[in-house]
Amino acid sequence: MSGRRLQLQTTRPTEFVDITSLLQKEVNASGLRRGRLHLQSLHTTLGLAVNENEPLLLADFEAMLHRLAPGDGVYLHDDFSARRDVPEGEPANGHAHCRQVLLHTSQTVLVEGGRLVLGRWQSVFAVELDGPRSREVALQLDGDFDRAAARGDLLELELDRQLLVDPETVQAPMRRLVEAGGKRLRPQLVELGSRLGPQHDALRSATLAAAIELLHSATLVHDDYVDESPRRRGLPTVTALEGPERAVAVGDYYFAKATRIIAELESPAVTATVADALEAICESQLDDLALRGSYPGDPDSYMRVVRGKTASLIAAACVAGAQLAGADGHLVQSLRRYGEMVGLAFQMADDLVDFSRHSGKPVGQDIRERVVSLPLIYASADGAVGAEVRRLLAGRLEDEEIQRVQELVAASGALDRVGEEARALVQAAVRELEEMELNGVGPDLVELAYSAVDRES
Repeated sequence: MSGRRLQLQTTRPTEFVDITSLLQKEVNASGLRRGRLHLQSLHTTLGLAVNENEPLLLADFEAMLHRLAPGDGVYLHDDFSARRDVPEGEPANGHAHCRQVLLHTSQTVLVEGGRLVLGRWQSVFAVELDGPRSREVALQLDGDFDRAAARGDLLELELDRQLLVDPETVQAPMRRLVEAGGKRLRPQLVELGSRLGPQHDALRSATLAAAIELLHSATLVHDDYVDESPRRRGLPTVTALEGPERAVAVGDYYFAKATRIIAELESPAVTATVADALEAICESQLDDLALRGSYPGDPDSYMRVVRGKTASLIAAACVAGAQLAGADGHLVQSLRRYGEMVGLAFQMADDLVDFSRHSGKPVGQDIRERVVSLPLIYASADGAVGAEVRRLLAGRLEDEEIQRVQELVAASGALDRVGEEARALVQAAVRELEEMELNGVGPDLVELAYSAVDRES
């Protein structure tokens, strides 16, 4: 089973949004060959429907909804004086709630041969009843998956192979995390780096790439335990589902397993590179915990933590792939610098994701958990809003305070500043590639570098 979130931005008060092509893309990305796609609206004024996408017919639908529940009608739901605990800014939308009763909040579409099973004239619609709004539809796909075909490479096959032989108690939670998606940035860098040496071997590089991805996933399991995070990639974390003790054991198991896989490649240089990165990750985790006592922190301490916690494994992925293929030492060092800068930029962009509603995790989660991030550091030092930011961060962080911190961070210009610095790092990383003989992988390395910062999740 695989889970997703579909993000929508509607443009009109009532709107039939054809999401069929978006759903097919999700099926393609998941590799689902035969099974079911379940859809669930996450809003009480967003319905789901299957019908024909024909403009006049859609106009008839809108007219019918208006006749049955007119927007200018009288609704008890809109009498705020008769209701208790009405939140500030609550819209008068009784008509939208009544219209939603005429629709469905969930739909299930069959999948055969990797295609949605729909009639010739059928489309799947998200029906906006109270727009324009930002909306989410939860997706679950279950059935028979061909993940290697979905990604078109050996990585998913190798990940499946490695997970298949593990005990169910550790395999199941790790499989949920791995199959929930992720950008696969680190394994992609392994495979690109491996094509820069004379001893390139696609199978060996896929094995190394899978091991690096399992290491990264193990760090996420431990991070979510330490941070008490409820969700990861739109799904409950291993800690949330399995409990803290089992989450630690799952992370430990895959640290050990990935280390063994790498050792069996019999490349001392690769083993040393990954071991150094793991040491840096552990050291930075201790630094990160220590910094939470001086929240929100300072730029120098932040960069020290990020170099170890994020950039070290991304750089190691670049380097280890090239080392496995016997690449030239000068090229390996250039790749290391490229990976370190991309890693720093990636974490800075990740800080910005906490202020996005499309991240797959609750907005403001990092603020709630008092995770040191660069936007908060910059905003807390701002002459206009810094004092209020520091005061709020020093106190109890309930929903109201978190929302106010987000507003102040945005007003300070910190988000734009962090974004500009992240893009500058990516540009420097790309320049590092200019003097290298890249054997045709240069465009892919450039694209990966920019994708590290051009994202919302």
